[in-house]
Amino acid sequence: MKTLFNNYLNTFRGLSKEVWWLSLITLINRAGTMVIPFLSLYLTEDLNFTLKDVGWVMTAFGLGAVAGAWLGGKLTDKIGYYKVMVSSLLLTGIMFICLQFLTTFASFCIGIFVVMVVADMFRPAMYVALSAYSKPENKTRSVTLIRLAINLGFSAGPAIGGIIISTVSYTGLFWVDGITCLLATIVLLNVLNPKKSKTLDEIKVENPDSAYRDIPFIIFLAGMMLFALIFIQYFSTMPLYYKDVHELTKIDIGLLLGMNGFLIFVFEMPLIKWLENSRFSVSGLMLFGAILTGLSFVVLNMTSWVGILVIGMILMTVGEMIAFPFSNTFAMKRAKKGNQGEYMALYSIAFSTAHIFGHNLGMRMVDNVGFDNTWYIISLIAGLCVFLFFILKQSLKTSKVK
Repeated sequence: MKTLFNNYLNTFRGLSKEVWWLSLITLINRAGTMVIPFLSLYLTEDLNFTLKDVGWVMTAFGLGAVAGAWLGGKLTDKIGYYKVMVSSLLLTGIMFICLQFLTTFASFCIGIFVVMVVADMFRPAMYVALSAYSKPENKTRSVTLIRLAINLGFSAGPAIGGIIISTVSYTGLFWVDGITCLLATIVLLNVLNPKKSKTLDEIKVENPDSAYRDIPFIIFLAGMMLFALIFIQYFSTMPLYYKDVHELTKIDIGLLLGMNGFLIFVFEMPLIKWLENSRFSVSGLMLFGAILTGLSFVVLNMTSWVGILVIGMILMTVGEMIAFPFSNTFAMKRAKKGNQGEYMALYSIAFSTAHIFGHNLGMRMVDNVGFDNTWYIISLIAGLCVFLFFILKQSLKTSKVK
């Protein structure tokens, strides 16, 4: 057990202190975004919005995320990642506190849109910073550490949020969200100031290529958008499937979804460390991750045995653990030859776009054609995703970036 534990710790060694600080800032920031999971409850219970109103608010939320990622990428290329991260965290903290005072439908839609524009400016800037603070050979593990911080933050956030709601009120969430963003800003100012932090892989391109003209990258983005679209079904339509078809209790559903985070926490870093040292290409690993995630939907219609849900979750989790870190590495490598902010903004937008359409699409399919047919359709979308990654892999065979 001691040897296993030491081997596990070894997978984290070699990462720069700046990456560790960036992970802590991300953890504080993500743990603080506890308003988001309770947003629909707050809008219906405290502000008496209709479900249709909530749907439009979530649309404004998604559109703000897309606009914010695009703007963050542009600003990162213009003024640098440090200034964008500081500005985003500071303004987001102030805006989250102010959001509680918007109580009409129109004002809240505008408010949540503006908050998400400012908040999601952080993402492309953070990815560029992560690339700069990581040695080339450590980039995938650095991304994995950030993912662990995000998962821990998302796990802690809702639990803390539930306590705050029950002891204070929904408005308490806005204060805590705002204060945690401000705390993250203070940490960032103190530990990642350009005068103190050490850049390990800063790339300056005299005549940068546009990401919009990078055909392999556009194929990659299309594949990732489809991958994100099928992945998010596990957190929207899948819980309904667990409850309505397999009649699982809320505790059972929570444990099943919690298994995803537990497996990622325990196994992702060792798995990435092993795959980094393997002969597999980055594009080939993304392809394999997409296949596993697609199979997690295929198996659901094979039997009515409840254990198949665990198998599906394991397939999806392993697929996620492989596809997400290596896709991020691929994007960062492509960004070296162009405008890094632009590249990482488009990468972020691929996920935001999937969130805008994916949840609604899944719900509508379930309502119109039922769960079984929905999983068949999702499997076909996964097949298209695999095909795009295969095309990408073939197109990169003669390229230096694989």
